Amino acid sequence: VQLQASGGGLVQPGGSLRLSCAASGSIFSANVMSWYRQAPGKQREVVASITSGGTTRYADSVKGRFTISRDNAKNTVYLQMNSLKPEDTAVYYCNADIRDLGFSLMNYWGQGTQVTVSS
Repeated sequence: VQLQASGGGLVQPGGSLRLSCAASGSIFSANVMSWYRQAPGKQREVVASITSGGTTRYADSVKGRFTISRDNAKNTVYLQMNSLKPEDTAVYYCNADIRDLGFSLMNYWGQGTQVTVSS
């Protein structure tokens, strides 16, 4: 199983970006899917998460600005980021609890994608 993240880049303050993360491999089901971020010199923190049923949770710092969603048929999770601020600058990582075809449940990380908010 692999997670492939994409969509990062450089954006001006107030701008928007959409991150995507697709899970591939011998997948039976993807349970909770999440986005984390890690800024230079800081610990990795959870940004948002979504269950297979669509229940979402957000860090207080992104509530009202970021929206997490998923396409269960594609085993893909998205993060729509609006009204971006310089403090959102970080490497963003996707994370997922995935049950494989052998019914083993494991946690996976995608490679990071850099988001830089700067004028």
